[in-house]
Amino acid sequence: MTKTPPDWLSKGVSLLRPGASAGGSTAAKPAVTPTPAGDNRPPRTLTERMAATLRRHGEALPPRALRRMLEDLQGVTDSRTSEVEAGRRAHAVLTAYEALTADERRDVWLLMAECFAPDAAKLRTAREQYEATEPGSPEQAQAEARLRRASASPRARLLQRFAIPEEGLRFLVGLRAELLPVVRKDRRLAALDAELEQLFSTWFDVAFLDLKRISWDSPASLIEKLIEYEAVHDIKSWSDVKNRLDDTDRRCYGFFHPRLPGVPLIFVEVALTDAISDAIAPLLDEAATATPAHKASTAIFYSISNTQTGLRGVSFGDSLIKRVVETLREEFPKLKNFATLSPIPGLRQWLGGQAAALLPRLPDKQAQALGRHLGSLPPTADRLLAALDDAPSLGERSPLRQTLLHLAAEYLGRVGQDGKPADPVARFHLGNGARVERLNWAADLSPKGVKQSWGLMVNYLYDLKRLDKHRALLADGKVPVSGDIEGLLL
Repeated sequence: MTKTPPDWLSKGVSLLRPGASAGGSTAAKPAVTPTPAGDNRPPRTLTERMAATLRRHGEALPPRALRRMLEDLQGVTDSRTSEVEAGRRAHAVLTAYEALTADERRDVWLLMAECFAPDAAKLRTAREQYEATEPGSPEQAQAEARLRRASASPRARLLQRFAIPEEGLRFLVGLRAELLPVVRKDRRLAALDAELEQLFSTWFDVAFLDLKRISWDSPASLIEKLIEYEAVHDIKSWSDVKNRLDDTDRRCYGFFHPRLPGVPLIFVEVALTDAISDAIAPLLDEAATATPAHKASTAIFYSISNTQTGLRGVSFGDSLIKRVVETLREEFPKLKNFATLSPIPGLRQWLGGQAAALLPRLPDKQAQALGRHLGSLPPTADRLLAALDDAPSLGERSPLRQTLLHLAAEYLGRVGQDGKPADPVARFHLGNGARVERLNWAADLSPKGVKQSWGLMVNYLYDLKRLDKHRALLADGKVPVSGDIEGLLL
């Protein structure tokens, strides 16, 4: 969800340069209608509500308003209207929608989900005809075409026409952002969510996106968006954001859609250095000596942020990295290494559930050293997890430190039960062809870094000659790792 800009941003935007704008819309306030005590009647279906005369306690839109909204939605999809008229009607509906409460909006979602589904009888007939044809025959091709037409829902046409007004695409992305947390509890909305995701996968295909550099000379409103949506390392001040956009040793790029001008869908922050970075503090240090970009040998991707919750499931991060690598190599031919300095957001939670099963797998010598350190032979999960609260201060030879490195390597270097890496950041980079290169101790000592992974960070290396090989390994259930990481696996 969209983060609220920090106070210093709201108060200081005028100090950056004139012309800054602060957009946004008024959030709808949820209306909660109390249900009388003792009313144990089951909730009415949408069809029952629309056929009724009066609204029951606990229902949002009254029957008359439901019927009127359905008529308006049907008017948008009417095949007899022109695209221009359909766009006008869609604009009127979305204007009315913006004034609804959260519960009333949910009723509109139900109308979209239930009243604009494919014709079940036609779909069943078309499927039966397709399954009855001979594979590879002309009849099968024709049956497939009929099946595709029968599968196309009026809902897709409705959503496509909502995209006609200038603000329509932004409206639909915002609608899905509101829908996502609700659809987990109300599966009646699953079809609407799936329809939106499928349409967005087409509308936001990388072929339709523009890669643009974001610099200190970019419009102030765009820099505001960078500050607002930064999801990995919070931007604390104007001098902080200026450091991250410094032309000397930094680059920042984002993907933009022509229908959402001024809003990066995803952006990556890059530091140009002379080695693979092992800590985040030097990269964020405004007083640190910069490596001139033309002398740098390494590009470090230290922050990648998606900005639109409504585009969840639409993948363009891998294409962003590839395009950025190509752009950097053109500008700086001396660059040889492309790596990340990444958080390990799931490590603490994962180890909390897996420590008891992993400790017996430690080599005997290491288990004994750890047990003596913890005062428990054999070492126990409870004592291990309690002792890790002081992990960042542990010395290099500490058996507790060595154990945590082994366990972190196990977390990153093995696939989970679903055949994919357990860590979300690992899934992203390994899925793009990177390998787990190096674990870095006390690399992020911010409260967030310590809370997530006791300060550990990881480098993922993008070896441009082995990206396909690494993807093939991952597809076979093997995580590509460096020799150092392999030596830490249990």
